Amino acid sequence: MTTYVWDYLREYESERKDLLDAVETVFGSGQLVLGDSVRGFEQEYAAWHGVRHCTGVDNGTNALKLALEALGVGPGDEVITVSNTAAPTVLAIVGAGATPVFVDVRESDFLMDTDQVAAAITPRTKALLPVHLYGQCVDMTPLQRLASKHGLKILEDCAQAHGARHHGELAGTIGDAAAFSFYPTKVLGAYGDGGAVITDDAQIDANMRRLRYYGMDKVYYVVQTPGHNSRLDEVQAEILRRKLVRLDEYVAGRQRIAQRYAETLSDVLALPQVTPGNEHVYYVYVARHPDRDRIIEELKKHDISLNISYPWPVHTMTGFAHLGWAEGSLPVTEKLAKEIFSLPMYPSLPTDVQDRVIDAVRKVLA
Repeated sequence: MTTYVWDYLREYESERKDLLDAVETVFGSGQLVLGDSVRGFEQEYAAWHGVRHCTGVDNGTNALKLALEALGVGPGDEVITVSNTAAPTVLAIVGAGATPVFVDVRESDFLMDTDQVAAAITPRTKALLPVHLYGQCVDMTPLQRLASKHGLKILEDCAQAHGARHHGELAGTIGDAAAFSFYPTKVLGAYGDGGAVITDDAQIDANMRRLRYYGMDKVYYVVQTPGHNSRLDEVQAEILRRKLVRLDEYVAGRQRIAQRYAETLSDVLALPQVTPGNEHVYYVYVARHPDRDRIIEELKKHDISLNISYPWPVHTMTGFAHLGWAEGSLPVTEKLAKEIFSLPMYPSLPTDVQDRVIDAVRKVLA
């Protein structure tokens, strides 16, 4: 039986009764769109983070795009972010009509090199978009200083960082707003697509609610400003409510698995480094080795199929060639893309399966 980096079936079996009850709750409620389940999840997710507002949307990409629009980002503006991320981060910027401006990442933790941000700011810069990649937070202190100095907005990309902390503060509570994805693989994952934006700012939240619902404000058919159809599904919201109460448990499970990898593989692989002040939630467990491609091919012979997050930096993709970022312009990002790969990581990963992965990796690297 092949082992993959992610699997939900064991978790589903243990939570099946609760999840099916969530579906029955929605189907029997009499309201299938923007009903009690969405409202309940929004209130509970905001409260879990200690913020005032949460708006549920249909996916993480639109969470980013609508959040940028809610922050006033649009055509002619620039948004500073990284290329070592999933393409949706950059697609959201382009979708809002703005121009992405990339800075490189740090070789130690693969996160935004905040020392490079000041030099990237121009009169057109409107927002900073740090990506809390793989499960730990970007160093937000220098970004907060720069945002204050230059009058910029900060939108945190928290798609991979549910429950992560930075000097005790939860990811998503540090900037002006934060976008989350609830894609099934996430630390807090739905059984389909879903996303949300949290904020303490009532105006940003009002903008979000209008934008996700065609641009309408309270009165149906009356469009206040061009918007979208980006509502969080009632069934997914109710499932997320049931899973939210287990989020701390999911994080603890991931951290135990990460500790086991650290104890057994640190002598043969470069393993994730936790930046001081961070609490890592290990959305994915990204290791590094210069012989990455051979390792992945050899592990297939052991029925172990691994992922690379991400093999192609966004600025090198043909779909973003118009942005004018030549290969070689972000050397650390490009170097990492040739060396990083992900080991299996999900809370229900059985110990014996993890041990089989560990043994296989050690044999391949012997």
